[in-house]
Amino acid sequence: MVEGDQVRPLAPATDRISSDEDEIALRTKKNLKRGRCLKCCGCCIALIIILAIVIVVLAFTVFRPKDPKIRMNGVQILQIKLINGTIPDPTVNIKIAADLSVKNENFASFRYENSTTGIYYHGKLVGEALTPAGHAKARRTERMNVTVEIITQRLLAEPNLRADAASGVVTMNSYTKLGGRVKILKIIKKHMTVRMNCTMTVNLTSLTLQEQKCKRKVKF
Repeated sequence: MVEGDQVRPLAPATDRISSDEDEIALRTKKNLKRGRCLKCCGCCIALIIILAIVIVVLAFTVFRPKDPKIRMNGVQILQIKLINGTIPDPTVNIKIAADLSVKNENFASFRYENSTTGIYYHGKLVGEALTPAGHAKARRTERMNVTVEIITQRLLAEPNLRADAASGVVTMNSYTKLGGRVKILKIIKKHMTVRMNCTMTVNLTSLTLQEQKCKRKVKF
């Protein structure tokens, strides 16, 4: 044997055992950490799924957009001049104040655009009024007063007016179109248009609204 060659002593068995234990401990620690991460991710995914289900359920139940209800509460004649107590004076237009209300049953405000209310007599447009844009708060009723001016000359051009005036009552129709939007939780948006037709019977003796019937139709 060459004297320059040296025999390296083997590592003690205790050192090898300690190294193996450290490696096992490190692997165990990594596995525990990975398990915690998987559990955390699983909980987050489950929470997201539950929230999504809750939102969908609420969207189709509690937060489901409901139809706004338009109602004509009453009509008041502000200005009218009759000749011999029956025929309107053609030089003075008739002014009518209509009390309208918009009932919003949603959990969000209903914003409506400029609307138009028309007054018809035997199918002919004799008066019109514009309603400014606005909004009805959530679960509230918004009331508005609309002044309609009826052009008397158009009314007198209808041949049935004399017979109706002689009976003491005049029947007219009103048509209101209201478009708007409901926005819930800044996610659900619903555009809708409400159309309302009313038949009104005006008593010429007392100058009051004798009877009124309305029908409402909503289009999404």
